[in-house]
Formats: sequence, structure tokens, C-alpha cells
Amino acid sequence: MQERLQKFLANSGLGSRRYCESLIKEGKILVNGKVAELGSKVGLSDEIFYEGKVISRTISDLKVILLNKPEGVLSSNSKEKNRSIVFDFLPENEGREWISIGRLDINSSGLMLFTNNGGFANYCMHPSNGFDKEYLVRARGNFNQKVKDSMLNGINLDGEIYKFSDIVEGEKKGTNQWFSVCLISGKNREVRKIFNAFDLEVSRLKRTRLGPIFLPSNLRPGKFLELSNKEIQSIKDYHQS
Repeated sequence: MQERLQKFLANSGLGSRRYCESLIKEGKILVNGKVAELGSKVGLSDEIFYEGKVISRTISDLKVILLNKPEGVLSSNSKEKNRSIVFDFLPENEGREWISIGRLDINSSGLMLFTNNGGFANYCMHPSNGFDKEYLVRARGNFNQKVKDSMLNGINLDGEIYKFSDIVEGEKKGTNQWFSVCLISGKNREVRKIFNAFDLEVSRLKRTRLGPIFLPSNLRPGKFLELSNKEIQSIKDYHQS
């Protein structure tokens, strides 16, 4: 039995069918050692490669884990000064390594996703797919409408534009105030850099959403859960909405 290559790639967990079609058009998919063409069909005897790795045929092989990362834990594969790393909190995966979908700095907490499929990880992190991220922030300093407008319009830091796509003001106590902010790009320490640019000191930073996936309110720091096939499909379809 044969099926169209883009359908096979989507079912394998590499990404949405539209995304897989773009990979084929860009010549990034090999079938039996040759660059594949859009619309070609593959069967059980064919070997399909992306970035030098064989693409698994079974959708059941794709797993995604959601971790509520605690503060003080490194988003790293290797230990540093005996600090805990995020992989310490994940389950065994039948001898296969978990791949992190993005990072959080050591002082940040909240939602992190991990998968056993490198192609799916690349899909989630690719800028063209427009996965927005939502954070809960507590900061100290002078926040006003002018600052808010600048954060939304974008600021130039070291030759790059940093900005939020949305800001919702929350509870304020003294000089501390809570915010919910969203952004699409994923530059290193982007949320902190934007606040710091306006002399706002961030004391708490927690990621609460990545694309269509929210951090469950009852999932304690250091605990994880496995996403359902329906939730995984919502990630693959998200950039189309």
C-alpha cells in the first residue's frame, strides 16, 4: 500500500501537511537516497530521510511530554555544578532520548515540551509556524501607557527588534505588578530583556502557554504529563489557524 509522501510525513509526526509539503519543495526530504518530489508516493519498502535521519512510519511512535519546570533548574542535557536539569524530571523513554522543544532560563518556570521525534521538535521551533508563547510576569518599576505602547510596537536591542504581541495588566501591590504577555519570536531571554529595557525588574517569570497547549493549573512544579494524540494534532494544526 502506498500513500502520498506529504501525508506520510504528517502522519509520522513531522508537522502539518502544509509544512511537510514545504519541506519537499525545498528539497529537504530524501526517498531512498534521492531528493523527493511533491506528490510522489511511498510504500513500506521505502526509506524516507529528513536531516539525515530516518522518519518513522508509525504515528504511535510520536510522544510529547509537558513538564512544569521549577525555578532553579537548568534547561540543559548536561549537569553544571551539580544543579538539577529538566531531564531529571522526565520519565524513561524505552532507551530513546527526549528532545527539548525550546528552553527556559534557570530562573524561569512553567511549561516546557519534550518529544522523542526530532522532526516534530524542529517543526515546533521553526519561526515560520508562528507558535505564540504566553508568560506570567511579576515586575517592579514604573509601568505606564507609553511603556506599554513601546513594548507592543517594538524596541531595538543590539540590532534586533524585540516586542510583545499582547500585554494584559494584572494585580499591583506597591511597586510590584503582575502582567500576562504574549510573543511570537523566541529570542534568548526576550521577556526579561524587554522589561529590563524600561528599568522594570522581573522577579517572577512563568510560561503558561505554548501555541494551543496550556500549563494545567493542577500540575505541580517538577511534575509532567503526556499529551494525547488530539493535543499533538492541535500543535500540528495550530499555525494554520
